[in-house]
Amino acid sequence: MESVIDKFLRYISVETTSDPDSETQPSTPSQVEFMKILVKELEQMGVKDVSLDEFGYVMASISSNLNNGETAPKLGFIAHVDTSPDAPGKDIKPQFFHNYDGGEIVINKEKKLVLSPIEFPELKKYIGQTIITSDGNTLLGADDKAGVAEIMSAVEYILTHPDFKHGEIKIAFTPDEEIGRGVDKFDVTRFGAEFAYTLDGGEIGEMEYENFNAASAKIFIQGRNIHPGYAKNKMINSILLATEFNSLLPVEQRPELTEGYEGFIHIVHMSGTVEESMIQYIIRDHDRAKFEEKKKLVEDCTDFMNRKYKDNRFRLELKDQYYNMKEKVEPHYHIIEKAVEAMKKAGITAQVRPIRGGTDGARLSFMGLPCPNIFAGGHNFHGKLEYVPAESMEKAVEVIINLISLYIQHE
Repeated sequence: MESVIDKFLRYISVETTSDPDSETQPSTPSQVEFMKILVKELEQMGVKDVSLDEFGYVMASISSNLNNGETAPKLGFIAHVDTSPDAPGKDIKPQFFHNYDGGEIVINKEKKLVLSPIEFPELKKYIGQTIITSDGNTLLGADDKAGVAEIMSAVEYILTHPDFKHGEIKIAFTPDEEIGRGVDKFDVTRFGAEFAYTLDGGEIGEMEYENFNAASAKIFIQGRNIHPGYAKNKMINSILLATEFNSLLPVEQRPELTEGYEGFIHIVHMSGTVEESMIQYIIRDHDRAKFEEKKKLVEDCTDFMNRKYKDNRFRLELKDQYYNMKEKVEPHYHIIEKAVEAMKKAGITAQVRPIRGGTDGARLSFMGLPCPNIFAGGHNFHGKLEYVPAESMEKAVEVIINLISLYIQHE
């Protein structure tokens, strides 16, 4: 069997960055090419029911081998193949830091990219383990190629161990999760699972069934350009209006000042000229009422600026993206309990905590497929300081195998 680490290294060598400005699904052709690789590997492993549809979804099914008197629900495992457009994802060159000693990890000396346990105290948990990073020119891609590799390794284990008992297993790989479109066209009925887990979480032991309610906001600002030599009382600089708009939002609701269940309004992009500018935000909160309050605040700021500068110079596009899956998962709490037990069997203490983000599972839960999130092992996603301990990935595979076993019932 190929190790989960070797699978991971092969997968990150294929660039699969998603593109928020693309109108196609998947948003980039490279994701389709990677999906084709997964289809071929699944078929070579011996999976009979494998498909890749026109929207870029890979679905596969492994038939049950249970004996008479044994039952299990149809259990699904899902990961997304795209990497975030927030950092380069092409030509990833991994580095291995074996037997980590607890000190600083210099990822890229020239760029002064250093993982310090002072800034990232969770590193201390991995003393003696193997830390994998990029070379500092790209992200690593553990989000979510680690999850893909872990599921593929579990599939390979099942198919190379015919004595391992299991119910019907459903596998899916999705595109465009990083740009909020991961399950736009996902056919829950065709997938056929009763319950599922995404492997898209962070550090080892994470178990998540609460996520942010999420929205995106774009503010388009119309200025008026006049030759600067003759601009007095005539020019309206849209760049300055944009910075003024941003100053209206509460500083304490920025992501760098929040944690746990605290939500935020995060400016992610600003561009413009004197004539026209655009600001883009993401809005997040676990609490639905507070989420609505944050959206209302952005609307109120837009109205205020339009009253101040007249001529409707500010135009807001506000779109909900996904909601907190807690209300859909809690009625099926056994899927949380089983995951906690599966981790315990693997020697892991489960950390049930809210996701400060979202996963495909959040939307799938609202589409009728309860789908909490399990750790994939990575840290510092979406940036050049991303890393994953090799041992965490190995444990994630073990948790998948344990979960499958725990769901078998004897009549």
